[in-house]
Amino acid sequence: MRVLFLCSKNRLRSPTAEHIFAEAPDLETDSAGLNRDADVRLSDEQIEWADLIVAMESSHRAKLTRDYSSALRGKRVVVLGIPDNYDFMSDDLIALLKQKCAPFF
Repeated sequence: MRVLFLCSKNRLRSPTAEHIFAEAPDLETDSAGLNRDADVRLSDEQIEWADLIVAMESSHRAKLTRDYSSALRGKRVVVLGIPDNYDFMSDDLIALLKQKCAPFF
C-alpha cells in the first residue's frame, strides 16, 4: 500500500509520519504540504501514486478537496485529527500517529 501523509508545511507532522511508517512491511510512504510555502508542496503525481491519503486535520482535507478535486477521483482520504502542536519526531507525535493510523494499515 502506498500512503501519502499531508499537513500544512511538510515540516513536522507529515514528514514524521512518512519516516516512522517507511519501515513498515508492505507500506510505501511519502509526504507533502498543502501550503504554498511547504518544504515539499503536494503534486498531482503524488496523489496519483497514493492508495491512501492521510491528512492531519480536517482543514487539510477541505483544502485538498478544493485545490485537487480532479486528481482525487477514486482516492481514499482519511483525517487523523492531529493538531500542529508537536515537534518533528517527538515521542508524543510518534505515539499519536501510531494510534490514529492503526485502523487504516
